[in-house]
Amino acid sequence: MSRFMLSYIDRPSPVHRLSGATKLIVFLLWSVLTMAGYDTRVMLVMSVLSIGVFIVSGTKFRDASFIFKMLVLFMIINIITIYLFAPEQGVVIYGTRHIVLNGVGRFTLTKEQVFYEFNILLKYSMMVPMAIILIVTTHPSEFAASLNRVGVNYSIAYAVSLALRYIPDVERDYESISQAQQGRGVELSRKVSLALRFKGAGRILLPLVFSSLDRIDVISQAMELRSFGKHKRRTWYSGRPFTGADVLVLIVAGLLFALGMWITFKDGSRFYNPFL
Repeated sequence: MSRFMLSYIDRPSPVHRLSGATKLIVFLLWSVLTMAGYDTRVMLVMSVLSIGVFIVSGTKFRDASFIFKMLVLFMIINIITIYLFAPEQGVVIYGTRHIVLNGVGRFTLTKEQVFYEFNILLKYSMMVPMAIILIVTTHPSEFAASLNRVGVNYSIAYAVSLALRYIPDVERDYESISQAQQGRGVELSRKVSLALRFKGAGRILLPLVFSSLDRIDVISQAMELRSFGKHKRRTWYSGRPFTGADVLVLIVAGLLFALGMWITFKDGSRFYNPFL
């Protein structure tokens, strides 16, 4: 798998052997719990579990190094932006104000703001490993079958499967076009300025769009000739039945979800407040 794009990697791990539907349901429960609360205790446990599952899945950091680097950059920008636009958001949420560093004007650093932004970072550490695991351990066809099993229309599920399946193809087209452009004298290396590199990359986009549209046309015609979408239901060659391991994982995930929601909202607020 390329480090620039996420796609399925076949490895002999316990996570790979689980049904795609199981992984999708766990991911949905994880997402709801992540978005619902700001209980630091729950998020710390979930972050550790996410990293643990990531290690068990056999996924290597180099398999998604580019994605991780982009996410770290986005996290830094997000944290800085939150402080610039709402430097007192933590004070508003937790109701107290403990000054760490006096700044200029309204830009005063408080413990409450630091704690609030730390919780934002925890949310990323909870979700990013689980999202990557879902993509790299689930075959696109099985992922489509899983979406259909949880109630998504099979046409939409198949569209998602095709998108995941052809991400590597699009990247290969990009690299081929890039090499062809460089052979014609278009410099895309670090020897030139960033502006020229962006300009050169822009010349690649038009051929890439046309090649992608051509692929879409071929696939849509092939699906139409096979009467895709005629029936309300369909079977899946890559669908996996639930096993004992799937049932156990779903039970554990359901219990963790219920426990996490109870801890988060038992005090009537979704924010854990250590300053009281």
